[in-house]
Amino acid sequence: METSVLALKRVNNMIVRFILLFTVVPLTELYLLIQVGKYLGAFPTIAIVFITGIVGGLLARSQGLSIYRHIRTDLQNGIIPTERLLDGLFILIAGALLITPGLITDIVGFLVMIPGFRGWLKKRLKKRFEQKFEAGQIHFYSGYHSKDWKKDDDF
Repeated sequence: METSVLALKRVNNMIVRFILLFTVVPLTELYLLIQVGKYLGAFPTIAIVFITGIVGGLLARSQGLSIYRHIRTDLQNGIIPTERLLDGLFILIAGALLITPGLITDIVGFLVMIPGFRGWLKKRLKKRFEQKFEAGQIHFYSGYHSKDWKKDDDF
């Protein structure tokens, strides 16, 4: 009973975060665009949004193709490309942020495109997952059960 209550609290916490993410961020972006529009004018503000969207899309495409080539090379050499897959995920997220109109999303998107910043994010993400895994907050479930799992393991 206690675990279901904790799970419900986590779900509610996640819902609140998503509501804030999808309401506060767009409203803040809109406010900033209006303020920039008052200062620079409508046309330059629209041009900034348009140009950052195009540049961001091109940057995401070029970095995404580069990561794709690295993943293929790793796989051909028998290396599991976990780092490259994380880079690809971050580039996908950054690309989505960059084509989304707004100044905050553009800044965050361009930051995530920088390989050094992505490396820092990956370290933080790994550390957070390790902490949650060690605390027992992450569980893995499988429908497959075997008494001698070492024989069944393909790796």
